[in-house]
Amino acid sequence: MRPFRPGLVPTLVVLALLPLLVGLGFWQLGRADEKRALLNVYAEREIEAPVPAGQLLEQADPAYRRVHLRGHFDGEHSLLLDSRMRDGHAGVELLQPFFDEPSGHWWLVNRGWLPWPDRRVAASFDTPQATLDLTAWVYIAPGASFLLRADAPAGEFPRLLNSAEPTHLWAQLARDGYPYELRLEAGPASYRVDWPPVALSPEKHLGYAVQWFALATALIALYLYFGWHRHDKKEKSHGSRHGTTRHV
Repeated sequence: MRPFRPGLVPTLVVLALLPLLVGLGFWQLGRADEKRALLNVYAEREIEAPVPAGQLLEQADPAYRRVHLRGHFDGEHSLLLDSRMRDGHAGVELLQPFFDEPSGHWWLVNRGWLPWPDRRVAASFDTPQATLDLTAWVYIAPGASFLLRADAPAGEFPRLLNSAEPTHLWAQLARDGYPYELRLEAGPASYRVDWPPVALSPEKHLGYAVQWFALATALIALYLYFGWHRHDKKEKSHGSRHGTTRHV
């Protein structure tokens, strides 16, 4: 039987990489389970009737709940979420504060996606001035995001961001506001509002998990292969050096 001699450096590499690869695979499996649960919740709450905004304030688990708002937009403090793609086209999502008169609270409402083909020109949008009746649903990001800094200059609007944290905006504006984003349903104040409930589907996470486990398997296979064949190569190299005859 061939001796197994992989060497110190390959062993250290495998000991460092293998737990990482396996851990990433199981992490992706966990994310797939989380996304599956979120989609089930979304499917249940999508068919529920919208609740008044004041009632939503009392909900311990508000994710994906539909809400009815009545009030007006604040067009002076708009946020634009950058790098949003639709059908291969670049654009932004427009978020604006909305004051709900019955509840007396401010809500950060995502009015949807709008195109921004030329970044040399400011993104174009308008803000309804009339009192509106809106239906929206609560979006809670499943992971951490880039936050709107609480100490950022308050006078620079519209503000271009990667992601927004409503509580930081309310702190800047000294307003009593809801801590989560609302995503507007189709209506007179909406732009394109066909968001997926989750950015990555459970199937995507399963695919990533398979890739990580495949890399871990390949790493083990290479480690075993070279561990068993390294000794043969050394013997051949050693025999070649000592078995060569010099002719004069």
